[in-house]
Amino acid sequence: MPSNARDLPSNARDLALEHFRWIGGHADVWAIFRDAKALAAVVAALVEPFRDEQITAVCGIESRGFLLGGAAAVELGVGFVPVRKGDGLFPGDKVVRQSSADYRRLRHTLRLQRSSLGPGDRVLLVDDWIETGSQAAAVRSMVEECGSTWVGCSVIVDQLAGAPNNALSTVRGLLTAQELPPSAV
Repeated sequence: MPSNARDLPSNARDLALEHFRWIGGHADVWAIFRDAKALAAVVAALVEPFRDEQITAVCGIESRGFLLGGAAAVELGVGFVPVRKGDGLFPGDKVVRQSSADYRRLRHTLRLQRSSLGPGDRVLLVDDWIETGSQAAAVRSMVEECGSTWVGCSVIVDQLAGAPNNALSTVRGLLTAQELPPSAV
């Protein structure tokens, strides 16, 4: 662990805020991926609360979850398990779930390759933002159907913070939605 590990979360928070922007009323975290220092700090901070949890796999939901989840898996020294949306090519037997409605009132079909997880796996979901938790809840259900243990979810922005009846149990965010700068739209 780096000697400045105690400073990592606040540094990552600052860097995430520095690179966050609103475009046309939509949240944009893509600039974090372009800055190597910001990306490294954010990824390290996302996995930090789970380092002692014996994670064996990191899941990420298409698309930003693929980038963050893959980087988090490398940071933890474990494998990455993609969760695809829609009908794109994804060979083999799959576990499939329809999410409940998200913030845009859309329901997503999520797919995970059944052979990617099994009993004994301890799984962390990593993503950029959690608002309703609908997709994360679907992933948790798929992970558990594979016989694996859901450890939690780590995100850049946690909009569920303090939400009653959070079925996801452990959600860790670098920032809450209330900490973001106001949208100009």
